[in-house]
Amino acid sequence: MQTNFTDQQLEIPNFKRSNEVLRSCVHCGFCTATCPTYQLLNDELDSPRGRIYLIKDMLENERVPDEKTVKHVDRCLSCLACMSTCPSGVHYMHLVDHAREYIEENYKRPIFDRAMRAVLAQILPYDKRFRFAMRGAQLARPLTPFMPAKIRNMVEFAPKHLPVPSLNDKPQTFPAEGKRIKRVALMTGCAQKALDTDINDATIRLLTRHGCEVVVAQGAGCCGALTHHMGKTKQSHATAAKNIAAWMKEYDGDGLDVIVINTSGCGTTVKDYGHMFRNDALAENAATVAGLAKDISEVMIDLGITKTRDFEYKVAYHAACSLQHGQQIKTHPKTLLKQAGFTVLEPKDSHLCCGSAGTYNLMQPEISGQLKVRKVDTLEALQPDIISAGNIGCMMQIGSGTQVPIVHTVELLDWATGGPKPSKLEGKVHDT
Repeated sequence: MQTNFTDQQLEIPNFKRSNEVLRSCVHCGFCTATCPTYQLLNDELDSPRGRIYLIKDMLENERVPDEKTVKHVDRCLSCLACMSTCPSGVHYMHLVDHAREYIEENYKRPIFDRAMRAVLAQILPYDKRFRFAMRGAQLARPLTPFMPAKIRNMVEFAPKHLPVPSLNDKPQTFPAEGKRIKRVALMTGCAQKALDTDINDATIRLLTRHGCEVVVAQGAGCCGALTHHMGKTKQSHATAAKNIAAWMKEYDGDGLDVIVINTSGCGTTVKDYGHMFRNDALAENAATVAGLAKDISEVMIDLGITKTRDFEYKVAYHAACSLQHGQQIKTHPKTLLKQAGFTVLEPKDSHLCCGSAGTYNLMQPEISGQLKVRKVDTLEALQPDIISAGNIGCMMQIGSGTQVPIVHTVELLDWATGGPKPSKLEGKVHDT
C-alpha cells in the first residue's frame, strides 16, 4: 500500500511503525474471510482492510477523528484473526493500537461513553476495586430491566457468586516438589483474582508438582492490556512498568527462567512489552521481560506432564484469540489435554472470536452477544462433558451462555496430574 506520511510524521515512532504496517498491506482481502465483525455485519469498513483505509486516512492527514472512523475502529475486537490469515504479514495489532491511542487523544466521545470508559479503566485493572464493583452489581441486578442497555450488560456480567480472595495471590515463593528444575514468576493478574481464584491456585500446584519454584513477585499486577486497548497509553504503560520493575528485581536477584502467564490476553500484551517500550528508558528491561514471558501451555509442553489419573471425558477446546492469533499458540493446549487422557474436540469455527475481547462485551454488547451465541452453539454441538479455555474473559463470556461446565485448561491438567477435581465440575461430571 502506498503511503504519504511526511518526513516530520515519520520521525514520530508510532507514525513510523504505522507506516511500515500500512506499506506491507497489498489489499488482497484474505483478512475478510476470518474477521468476525465482517462475517456478522458484511460491511467492508468492519473488516481489517476497511479499517486499514480509515486509519491510514486519519493518520496521514492527522485529522480529528470522525464518528464513522471511530465507530468502525471501536467495533474491532482485536481478535487478530486477520494476522493469522494475512499472507503479507501485516502487523494489524500495532496499527489498530496506534489508531486507538490517536482517537483517545483527539476525539471527544459522548459524555456517557467517556464516563463508561473512565470507570472501566479505574476498576477492571484493580482486583480489589473490581471485586467491590461486582458486589455492587450483584445488589443492583433486580433493577436491570430499568437500566440502559450498556449499563444492564455490565450489571449482568457480574457472576452470582464471587470466590473469597486466595492467599496464594499474595507476594511469596512456593518451593518446587522434589528437585527444582526451573524458577518461574507467576503473573496473577487483576480481574482474574476477583472472578476465579481457582485458576492461579491450580497453576501453582501444577508448576510446583513438576519441579518449578514459583514466585509471586511483589509489585506485579495488571499487565496493562485493558487500558492499552482503550488507547489510554499513559495508564497502561504505568501498570506495565510496575510489572517490569517487579520481575526484573527477581531476575536480577535469584534469577528467573520464565514468567508464566495463564491469561492469554495478558500474555499477548506482556510479550509485546519490547515494542511498547522500544523508545523508553525501560526498553532493555522490557525486552528482557517480553522474552521471558510464556503461556502456561508453553511451559508445560517444555516440562512434560506426569498423568496420575485416567479419564473418559470429552473436552471441547475453545481456542482464545489472544492465544491462537496473538501468540500463535495453536496446538499446545490440545496436545496437553490429550496427554492428560481427555478426548479433545474442536468446534468448526475455532478461529472465530467468542465476543469477549477484554472490555468489548461491555462496550459493544450487541455484536458481542451475537458472537457468543454463535460460539456456544458450535461448542454445544460437539456434546462435550466439559469446555476448556485458556483465558478468563472467554470463560466468563461462554459460561454465561451454556450449562456445560467451563474450566481453564490448567485446572484439567492439575486434576489429571494429582490435583483436586475442579470445583466447577462438582455435580456436573462424575468421577471415572
